[in-house]
Amino acid sequence: MKNLLFAGFLFWGLMISCSKKEPADFYPTDSTKASYDTVAVDSFSAGATSIDVVRQIRMSSQKYQDSVKEALRLQEEEKKLKEELEKENKKKAEDEKKQKSAETPATPETKTE
Repeated sequence: MKNLLFAGFLFWGLMISCSKKEPADFYPTDSTKASYDTVAVDSFSAGATSIDVVRQIRMSSQKYQDSVKEALRLQEEEKKLKEELEKENKKKAEDEKKQKSAETPATPETKTE
C-alpha cells in the first residue's frame, strides 16, 4: 500500500511538472526598457575607462616618467649649448670691435682759425 501511494504521488508530481502549460512571462512586452546600453563592458576595452583616468595611469607609468626625465635633460643641454653659443658670439663681436678700433688710426684734428 505504501508503494502504491508513493507511486501515485510520484506520477502526480510528474504530470504537474511536465504539463504543457505556458510558463509565466518574466519579461512582459509592455515593461519599460532602459534608455542606455546594458551590455557588460570589459574593463580593458576602449571606452571602459574615462580619458582622464587613462591619462593618469599612463603618466604614472615608469616608461612615461623616464621619457619625461630624458626630455628635461635634452632641454637643459640645448639651453646650455645656446648660452655657450651666445657667449662666443658676444666675445667675437667684442673682438671685432677692438680690431676695428685698432685699425682706424686716430687722426688728430687740426683746427683752422
